[in-house]
Formats: sequence, structure tokens, C-alpha cells
Amino acid sequence: MNTGLLIVDMQNDYFPGGKMELVGISEAGQNAERLLKLFRENQWPTFHIQHVALQGQATFFLPETPGVAIHEHVKPVPGEVIITKHFPNSFRETELAEVLGKAKIERLVICGAMSHMCIDATTRAAADLGYECVVIHDACATRDLAFGELTLPAIQVHGAFMAALGSAYAKVWSLEEFNSNRTAG
Repeated sequence: MNTGLLIVDMQNDYFPGGKMELVGISEAGQNAERLLKLFRENQWPTFHIQHVALQGQATFFLPETPGVAIHEHVKPVPGEVIITKHFPNSFRETELAEVLGKAKIERLVICGAMSHMCIDATTRAAADLGYECVVIHDACATRDLAFGELTLPAIQVHGAFMAALGSAYAKVWSLEEFNSNRTAG
């Protein structure tokens, strides 16, 4: 089965010093880097998703700022595809489906940020389009969220979204589990 790596929104604004630092992003970035290294060593296709905010009220991922750049942990090399998006769903109004189709990708290994937003939206869309999905949960990160008077810690937000994706849309594995169970190519 042709497998591709989809790295979603691993951009400077989510890392320390950025405009929207996420909880656990440094660890997630290191795991995404290990995953990317594995795909590169095996010459498996890799696709980078870069969010560029065009909405007037946006406060991060602003065009032509250091924060919009893909982080050094997973910086693309020549030959790796970069898809620019403007919505949480990486397929919405992008050429992602067309690019994956040309590469004959059937399974997507997905990592990145934010667990509760772009990872969720992209994974659900990919599954609905017929891709087999594997989300590497420890190569994803999110942030605390507020709901009414509750503040939900990032670990609970992340866990809830990984549990939901794992129930119907994807296999949700750690990087170690992926390494133990993978069959790519």
C-alpha cells in the first residue's frame, strides 16, 4: 500500500517564542522529526502542509512573518511537496487530493498541530475521501481550551480528540507503535 507522510502546520508560531505556543510542541516536533527521518531514509513520499492566515482577525501564521515558516525540526528538503492552506481542513481549496492521487497514495501517516483543529479536520476529511489514516499522537500537540467557565487542559483536549479519531477515522499510534506496526512503501 502506498503510504505518504502528512506533516500539518508544524510552523514557528506554535513553538516557543511564537505567537501561539502549544503545550508539548517541542516533544511533538522532535517526534515528527524522527518520523520524517524514517520516511526520508526509506524514500517514502512526504507532504508538508503550511497554514497561511488570510483572515483579517488572524493573530498568527501571518503572511511573510517568521512565524509562518515551517519549523526547523521538519523543514522540507528539495523534492518534498509543500501545500499551502487557509482553512483547518488541509484538503479544502488546496491541491492536496490531486497531489496525493498523482502519487497513488492510499494511506496517510498524519502528524502536526493542532490536535483539536487541523489534525482533526484533515484526518476526518482524508478518511471520508477513502484514505487509510494513521495519526501519530505523540507527534501532535494542542493547547488548553475554554468552554464556558471550564478550562480544559491541553492533555485532555488532545486525549479527547485522539480518542474520537481512533474510534472511527484512524489508527492512533505513538511513534513507537508505528515503528513496530508499519508496513509502508
